[in-house]
Amino acid sequence: MKRIKFSILLITLSVFFCVTACKDKVVKPNPALATIDLKRGDLVLCYGEQFGDVNFSLSCNYSVRETFDLALALLHSFEYSEAEKAFVKVLDADPECAMAYWGVAMSIYHAAWFPPTEKEMIRASKILDAVKSIDKGEKESDYIKAITAFYKDYETLDHKTRAKKYEEKMEEMYLKYKGDTEAAIFYTLALYSTRDRVGKEYVNERKAGKILEALFKEQPNHPGIAHYIIHNYDNPTLASKALATARRYADIAPASSHAQHMPSHIFTRLGIWDESISSNILSAESSRCYTQTTEIDGSYFEELHAIDYLVYAYLQAGDNINAEKQYDLIKEMKTFHPAGILAAIYPITSIPSRMALENKDWKRAAALELPEINLDWKAFAWQEAILHFAKALGAAHINDFKTVENEIKILQQLKEDLINQNDVSKTIQIEQVAIQIKTAEAWLSFKKGNQTKGLELMKEAAIMESKTSKHPVTPGDVLPADELLGDMLLEANQFLEALEAYEVDLKSHPNRFNGIYGAAIAAEKSGNAKKATLYFNQLLELTKNSNSDRPEIKEAKKFDEQNVI
Repeated sequence: MKRIKFSILLITLSVFFCVTACKDKVVKPNPALATIDLKRGDLVLCYGEQFGDVNFSLSCNYSVRETFDLALALLHSFEYSEAEKAFVKVLDADPECAMAYWGVAMSIYHAAWFPPTEKEMIRASKILDAVKSIDKGEKESDYIKAITAFYKDYETLDHKTRAKKYEEKMEEMYLKYKGDTEAAIFYTLALYSTRDRVGKEYVNERKAGKILEALFKEQPNHPGIAHYIIHNYDNPTLASKALATARRYADIAPASSHAQHMPSHIFTRLGIWDESISSNILSAESSRCYTQTTEIDGSYFEELHAIDYLVYAYLQAGDNINAEKQYDLIKEMKTFHPAGILAAIYPITSIPSRMALENKDWKRAAALELPEINLDWKAFAWQEAILHFAKALGAAHINDFKTVENEIKILQQLKEDLINQNDVSKTIQIEQVAIQIKTAEAWLSFKKGNQTKGLELMKEAAIMESKTSKHPVTPGDVLPADELLGDMLLEANQFLEALEAYEVDLKSHPNRFNGIYGAAIAAEKSGNAKKATLYFNQLLELTKNSNSDRPEIKEAKKFDEQNVI
């Protein structure tokens, strides 16, 4: 009995001293934070706080751990602005939470997207300087050292070098802390950021995917795991491995515009247009909500990115009406947020180019003009090249050879401009413009009567494209080179060769409207009625939910009626 009373006394005294200590404890702000332009304010979460399940606040006070975990979940779905605000809320409430400083620095990094600006690099460097005076455990110190490796010497080291340094640090952490899920997840994101952006071996992507797939079995509601599986498998070779994950991610983080959009990367790779359309309608609506709530000055890039994929999907389903409606939404956009972001400017030229080229409306393509925006087009050579490529193809098909020659010269200059920027991250852009130049030269030669040279150049373009990865911001090539080779062979009455080219293209671009139609025509003209029937039926199945007036569908229906057994 005495022992029990003594134990109760000890507990009572412990509670008393804890309460007294807590009452006396005053949160002392870190004075260094006052000198940094941090993002603050109420979080803008248009569709609630469902961003998935994470649990990773380490030594932060219990009172801020829920906010920290929300911040981390936002970070994993690339809701960077809101993630930073949430991490700053943690800092304001618990200035000694070292991992919140790390969180702000990570929110500025944008590992899978565009590199931070100089202003952002300065902010991140300051936040990492501010955490130096905070007591940290060994693991916290390692996390902070890892992200510091990215920002250190940013004035003299290029982005690729610093990203590699961060990846190496995260690999060390992955090997050191075997039970730390977040260390593994952020390591896979680092692998993605340093992948070979041009080649098609997908070494980093395969390595990251293997790690993530194992983790997903244990944590099926983790937003980062699902999200990074999609990114690493966003290519024709690996896309099928991510289909189940793609269909799950939007349910894991339904409040994220980006999470609503990302599944469509896999749907696009696999030619699943209905699901891509649904995904991007939700994403665009969520983005518009965010834009209106935050009163952003300019069109938010997430909306434009979603519309880009939406137009592409509508066009593949033969639905010109809805594609045009989406195009109408962006025609008058002139200011973008964040200013100059690649994903916002790309749709401004890709969508009008696709609208003309996918419909083989050559006069419309030849008449395209660069839209007027409140940005200098000289800073967006790759995006500008898309429109000039479309003009070149359009002009070639209406025999306006002088315009084609002029557009090729412009494309060559834009390629030089990209090369002169000496930016390794733009290597894939340079390769794609080079493919466009080769393709334009091919059609110029072919239409001027030199079919042999035209076909030779077009085959070279197709080989170049087969060795070049898709840029992650795009739903696909403006027009695939193998499909264009099929078009050229078809026009040259080389029907068997045309069918082969279309079938090669459909392996990497499944369910493309023009690829299927081209294969059907090539099969019909080569006397292969079985394959012609197969492809015409595929076209009718592809477009069954579209209120389409495209002549190709009418031709498919006519063929089907005439070949009823």
